Amino acid sequence: RAGDESAGMGRFSLEPLSLPGLAVGTALLLLALCLRAWRTRRPGEPPLIKGWLPYLGVALKFQKDPLNYIKTLQKQHGDIFTVLLGGKYITFILDPFQYQLLLKNHKQLSFRIFSNKLLVKAFSIKKLSDNDEMNDELHLCYQLLQGKSLDILLENLMQNLKQVFELQLLKTTSWETAQLFTFCSSIVFEITFTTIYGKVLAGNRKKLISELRDDFLKFDDKFPYLISNIPIELLGNTKSLQKKLIKCLTSENLAKMQGCSEVVQMRQDILEKYYVREDFEIGAHHLGFLWASVANTIPTMFWAMYYLLRHPEAMSAVRDEIDRLLQSTGQKKGSGFSIHLTREQLDSLICLESTVLEVLRLCSFSSTIRFVQEDLTLDSETEDCYLRKGDLVAIFPPISHGDPEIFEAPEQFVLIGETRGTEITELCYPCFCIARIGENWRRERKKSHTLTQSHTHTHTQVYLIILQ
Repeated sequence: RAGDESAGMGRFSLEPLSLPGLAVGTALLLLALCLRAWRTRRPGEPPLIKGWLPYLGVALKFQKDPLNYIKTLQKQHGDIFTVLLGGKYITFILDPFQYQLLLKNHKQLSFRIFSNKLLVKAFSIKKLSDNDEMNDELHLCYQLLQGKSLDILLENLMQNLKQVFELQLLKTTSWETAQLFTFCSSIVFEITFTTIYGKVLAGNRKKLISELRDDFLKFDDKFPYLISNIPIELLGNTKSLQKKLIKCLTSENLAKMQGCSEVVQMRQDILEKYYVREDFEIGAHHLGFLWASVANTIPTMFWAMYYLLRHPEAMSAVRDEIDRLLQSTGQKKGSGFSIHLTREQLDSLICLESTVLEVLRLCSFSSTIRFVQEDLTLDSETEDCYLRKGDLVAIFPPISHGDPEIFEAPEQFVLIGETRGTEITELCYPCFCIARIGENWRRERKKSHTLTQSHTHTHTQVYLIILQ
């Protein structure tokens, strides 16, 4: 018997594979990837673009310049086509008048299946995939991001912002310069984290927040790869960064913070119904919530500041608008003065809103994506479109954002008060998506754009950050 057990262990030896074994394994993997890409277009299906790379398909071209690549495909194949992108077949619908096809077929086109798969890959959240009841309960938490609850969050955010700026200004004895991205990311991350999760009480608070922000940004840089089918183990230190961030947001560490928001407390209470309190996956849920809070806000803030600094007339219009609002409400700007604004008052800042909408129009590469649960024919006025079960379908509003028939001089940054940007709100249907502010912001953040900080600029920065 002992000999049999020894022989059995030998068959499953953990010794390193020989070179021939590795070669065979690699060949089998490549074969599997090629079979995945061995797909032909069926009658009634959109044009199929597979690229020449097995599995990856057109991923490299898409990543290099998403917008122009999609425009090229549109010219070649029309408004509906399917691409192989990182192991997934995605059908793009580019005609804004056909966007309603996704909404009309919501039973066959699932957001939940898509988002659950994304949460597993990006944040290691696994239980949501087979627990609709928890999913529904967590969704109810978003009610606390509306109405009076949102007013409370807004007030807390303004106070946290005031404290962050005053601490910096008290230490400042002369003009200081900083990289624009560093400035924006440090401010937005700290006030968002503090407003949502509360203040860190133990240790060097500033150092802890700074380390958390740096780890988050490194993790976020890998996000496009995380949500593909590339194993996280092949993405360098991404796995260790993910675990480190999750650990910071476990129940034990959240309990050490003071003043967490109502929405986070409600989420925590719900999670403790479905997990033991010490479960590591609770921290993964909070990491997902944190990512949704700042991953797009930071680059939006960066590009808003960038374009305002590049366009003095726009900066002047925004500052004048803010000054008029403060004057009409009897408030003063500067160190030592508290500013309180309602959502209605913020909504009245048309030039500031126009700035943010222009930034989203120029820099956002957002998509709304759904998972095809069953074979489906989309009934279009022009021609029917057949979708396969297991594929993804996406709308891509940035195509319309650069359309000269919708926006005059679409390549330029223009403030037109109430009129410019109306179409953006309509085209960017407010569903959760892989919403990324284009890859070009990642390149720009590495350049040495600088920002000079002083008392006179503080009020403009304040209102830009509030608009997150």
